[in-house]
Amino acid sequence: MRQQRLGRSQKGFTLIEVMIVVVILGILAAAIVPNITGRAGEARTIKAKSDIRTLAGALNNYKLDNFRFPSTEQGLDALVSKPSGEPEPKNWRGGGYISNLPNDPWGNPYQYLSPGENGPFDIWTYGADGIEGGEDENTDVSSWDKN
Repeated sequence: MRQQRLGRSQKGFTLIEVMIVVVILGILAAAIVPNITGRAGEARTIKAKSDIRTLAGALNNYKLDNFRFPSTEQGLDALVSKPSGEPEPKNWRGGGYISNLPNDPWGNPYQYLSPGENGPFDIWTYGADGIEGGEDENTDVSSWDKN
């Protein structure tokens, strides 16, 4: 019995076959990875635009209940917890207008100004670099952008 086992030829991949598979995987990775990594910055910008639209909607609901937007000092926190100071929100909705205040996709708080320079309020983020202006992932995203 033991001799029968030793006499069998072992089956498996040769070194050449393994190397061919590795080369094919490398070619596929070289073609696919740049497309995926190039999309990460675009996805963050899209997420920031979505967050800003959500915040703008919540601010409009806040105004419907309280007849004005929160002041710059009260900030976007007024959408989560009842703000103090002026203007006093007399009809603030228990539970808030959003469940939590998101940071931008780069981990920074969204900026808020009321009254805004571009509308009744402005919401914006400075993008990946955190500095005003920029291109690609560093582009500012704001409530007054029409894109």
